[in-house]
Amino acid sequence: MVKLPAFFQTAHDRLRRCWRQNWRFMGFMLGVGALSALALPPLHFLPILLLTFGILGRILNTTTSWKHAAWAGCLFGFGFYTAGLYWLVNAVLIRADEFWWFVPFPSMGCALILAPMVGAPAALSMLVPAGLRRLAFFAGAWTVFDMGRTFLFSGFTWNALGSCLAIPGPIGDMLIQPAAWVGEDGMTLALVLASLLCGNALLEGLRIRIPFVPESATPSCTSTTRRRIYIGCAATCVVWLGAGTARFYTVHPQGEAGPLAVMVQGNVPETEKVGRLRPRDIFLRYLRLTAQGVQQARQLQVQQAASGAPYRPIVFLWPETSFPGYDLLQDTPKAREIIMDWALGADAGFIGALRQDDNGRYRNSVLALAPDGAVSAVYDKARLVPFGEYQPSFIPLQIVPQGGLAAGPGPQTWHLANIPPVGPLICYEVIFSGDVANPHDRPRWLANVTNDGWFGNSAGPRQHLESVRLRAVEEGLPIVRAANTGISAAFDGRGHLLAKLGWDKIGILLTAVPAALPRTLFGHYGQAVPLLLCAVLMVGTCIRRNKV
Repeated sequence: MVKLPAFFQTAHDRLRRCWRQNWRFMGFMLGVGALSALALPPLHFLPILLLTFGILGRILNTTTSWKHAAWAGCLFGFGFYTAGLYWLVNAVLIRADEFWWFVPFPSMGCALILAPMVGAPAALSMLVPAGLRRLAFFAGAWTVFDMGRTFLFSGFTWNALGSCLAIPGPIGDMLIQPAAWVGEDGMTLALVLASLLCGNALLEGLRIRIPFVPESATPSCTSTTRRRIYIGCAATCVVWLGAGTARFYTVHPQGEAGPLAVMVQGNVPETEKVGRLRPRDIFLRYLRLTAQGVQQARQLQVQQAASGAPYRPIVFLWPETSFPGYDLLQDTPKAREIIMDWALGADAGFIGALRQDDNGRYRNSVLALAPDGAVSAVYDKARLVPFGEYQPSFIPLQIVPQGGLAAGPGPQTWHLANIPPVGPLICYEVIFSGDVANPHDRPRWLANVTNDGWFGNSAGPRQHLESVRLRAVEEGLPIVRAANTGISAAFDGRGHLLAKLGWDKIGILLTAVPAALPRTLFGHYGQAVPLLLCAVLMVGTCIRRNKV
């Protein structure tokens, strides 16, 4: 064996040690980021954020290199988004015989794109002196870049950390009420800031040794400051919960009540939809369920009339792309008449279907049917799923069939005969905070049709459902949701669950949609509210002080 000269041997040993340490650092930060996903729906394990963000905060506070900070942030983000979006692989497995080579890419590919949205705030935080100010700046920058995911391709704002507070049940009802003032992104800001400050203080106070943080590192705060952080965060939690409780019980619906909504859940396996198998059976299943649901709604109408309650129209909803055909619904009046004949007594039907526009482009749409089967209104999905319905032009491989769908113009309000004004939404359009209702023509309720069958019985449909709930709070509008395989649900304007039909069930869900709440602060000003909060926090941390 040839012995290297001393200089080369020393350089080789140093390079080997550096390489090993970097691999260990990568694994550590990826794991810390992945653990953070435990706080997301449906687990909502919020305490984990004190550990993971505490570690991230300690690393950011003990480095002087913006490159190292950016690398740490990217690794954290890659781990977080890979774990939080693990269920995306199910969409590819449905067509694994055709896209087997693409199986590893959905979750990890999305995470790779989203990771810089954590790395960039981490790098920018180096502009601020180490300590609590740097952590506060990072919280504001995290939120700003998180909001910026709206502009990635056609937008992908899934799993904002504010959704961690949407815990099912009464506690969650109270925790999410501040979304009416600051939106989901304002909740993200509060959660990230509290996790960084409290987590950092706990790790320092307990003298927990953090890998890759020098033992000689100076603490970012004194014991007195740590006590103030604990007291401040505890007081904030009390005020947050108190304000949410007060709003939940003191804000009441106003004006015209909504319709009797029948949500039809056909539970058609995605393999049958993709393969266009048994279209007649699928159609008949939806017709029978619709007839059953409308009959129950008519009985409820009679009961309400006997008690002197105002008349409520009946609206039924079929999920996204539920109609088993492409052009049949728009081109064949007989098919529409059959649907409304089975739905005798309904004032309108909202049918999710693919349609072809005048230019030959396919669109993911909702068609409103009148009692005679005529098409009263059409809404085309505006926010297309990246790499599912929409393919960026720079990708050379053909991933999306036929190059993708054509997008619609954005939020609309339908004014249909005898129906309170309604805002239709298709699938994941409902995840976009501040972009679900027409601000110039506010609807009285929202109707969301979706098909989460692509994602299997995983965290994906549960995360999607909590986004629906948060949009109700933000806008102060009741929302009904018809999902092919579940979870169909209805929420009032406070985000309180009115009814739910679980995953992998066939059935109908009938609910009397309540009136809307008064327009919220967030409904008036939208994303400007959390953006202003972030700007104030970030500018405040940059102001030079004599004592930190």
